[in-house]
Amino acid sequence: MKNYATSYEKIVNSFIYTGDVVIGSLLFYWIMVRNAEPQIVNVSHLQIGLTLAVCYLLCALRTGLVIFQRKAYIYQMINRVFWNMFYFIILATFMLYAGNDLRVYAYHFPAFLGCMFCTLCAFRIVVRYGIKWYRTKGGNRRYVILVGSKPNMQAMYRELTCQPWAGYQVLGYFDHEPNIVFPEACPYLGKPEEVTEYLETHQRPHVLFSCLPSTEERIIKPIIDFCENNLIHFYSVPNLHNYLQNRVFFNMMGTVPYLELRKDPLSYVENRIVKRTFDIVFSLCFLCTLFLPILLTVTIITKLTMPGPVFFRQKRNGLNDREFYCYKFRSMKVNADADRVQATKNDPRKTKWGNIMRKTNIDELPQFINVLKGDMSIVGPRPHMLKHTEEYSKLINKYMVRHFVKPGITGWSQITGYRGETRELKDMEGRIRGDIWYLEHWSFWLDIYIIIKTVANAIHGEKNAY
Repeated sequence: MKNYATSYEKIVNSFIYTGDVVIGSLLFYWIMVRNAEPQIVNVSHLQIGLTLAVCYLLCALRTGLVIFQRKAYIYQMINRVFWNMFYFIILATFMLYAGNDLRVYAYHFPAFLGCMFCTLCAFRIVVRYGIKWYRTKGGNRRYVILVGSKPNMQAMYRELTCQPWAGYQVLGYFDHEPNIVFPEACPYLGKPEEVTEYLETHQRPHVLFSCLPSTEERIIKPIIDFCENNLIHFYSVPNLHNYLQNRVFFNMMGTVPYLELRKDPLSYVENRIVKRTFDIVFSLCFLCTLFLPILLTVTIITKLTMPGPVFFRQKRNGLNDREFYCYKFRSMKVNADADRVQATKNDPRKTKWGNIMRKTNIDELPQFINVLKGDMSIVGPRPHMLKHTEEYSKLINKYMVRHFVKPGITGWSQITGYRGETRELKDMEGRIRGDIWYLEHWSFWLDIYIIIKTVANAIHGEKNAY
C-alpha cells in the first residue's frame, strides 16, 4: 500500500502557512495601510507588508504546527498561534523601528496584532474541523498493527479507536495466544513470529506498535528490519503499567534514552518569563489602583471591630519547599493556634468582619505583595502552613510534587471544589491531584481562565469559603 500520509501533511501545512500569510497581508492592508497617517515612509507599503509577512513566516516555521496531528486539540493550536504572535510582535516591532516606520503605523499596530491573532485562531480551528470531518468519512486513514496484548497495548487500542476523527483503523493484533480482552473488531492475527510473513502477503499498515519485551530480541529485530525497509513506522511501547500508571515522556541524555514522569511547561525559560512578566504587571496594576482603597477600608473596619494588627503573617512552604512569610488581612482574633489549626466553618476565632473577608477573598489580597516579591505567583497551588506540609507529606504520595512551581493566590484546585478546610484525607488528596494536574498542563490561557473563574466565584460566593 502506498503511504500518502507525508504528502497529505505537506499539503495541509503549506495551506496553513499560505493562509496565515494571506490573512496577515489582508489585515495589514485593511487596518494599517488604509488608516496610516499621511506621512512619508522610507519604503513602500508593499515592501513593509512583505517584510512583515517574512517575519511572521519565520516565527511560524519556528514554532511549527500541530493541526495535522491525529490527537491535536483546539487549545494546543491556540497556544501555537499565541507563541507565533509573541515572537512575531518582537521581530516585527524591531523591523519597523529599525526602518523608522513604526511611527506611521503606531496607532493601528495593536489593533492589527489583535485581529490577526483572533483571525488566525479561527482559521486554524476551521481547517482542523475540516480535517476531522474528512477523516471520519474515511479519508487520510492510517492502518495499524499491534504486536503484543499486554495492558499497555490494550490501552493503546482504546486510544487509537476512541475518537473516529483521529483516523486510525487497527487491522488486528499478534501475540503468543489470543487475548479475550480484545474486542471482535480487533482480530487475532497470529503469533509474533508470523508478523513479517503477514506483512508480506496482506495489506501493509502505516504503523506497527510492539510491546514485546527485550528478551524477545530474535523476534523484534526482523520485524524492525522489515518495517524500516517497507516504509512502515515501527514504535516500541514500553510496558510500565506494573509500576507506573501515569504518563511518561521520552528524552535523550546524549545517546542514552530515558523516561521522565511528567512534562513541566514551567521548566522552560520562555514560559517562566511569560508567567513572571504577567505576575509583575498584574500585581503592580492592582497594588497601585484597587488595593489602596481596599487597604484603607479594611484597616478602618478591622481597628473598629477587633484589637491587634491589620496584617497577618504566616510561614508557608513555597517553590522547592523554601519557606516564606505569606501575607493576609487578619480575619481572626489573635490566637496561639494560628500556625497549626485550619479555619473551620464555624470557627470561634473568626470575627463577623473576618468572615465577610473570607467569603469574598478580600483577606487574600495582600498576597499580591508576595507575588511582586517573587515568593508567589497569581496562579499556582495554594501554599500550606509548615505544620501541614510536614504532616501531609508523610500521608499523601507525591504531595511534595506541588512544590516544583511557585504557590499562588488562587489555583486549579480552588476553582474545582477543593478550596477551604480539608476535613478528611481524601479532600487533601483531591487538592494535590489538582495541583499536580496544573503543574503538568500549565499554559498562559489556563492561568487566565483560573483568574476569571476565581473572580466569578468571589462575586456569587462559595460554600467552602470560610
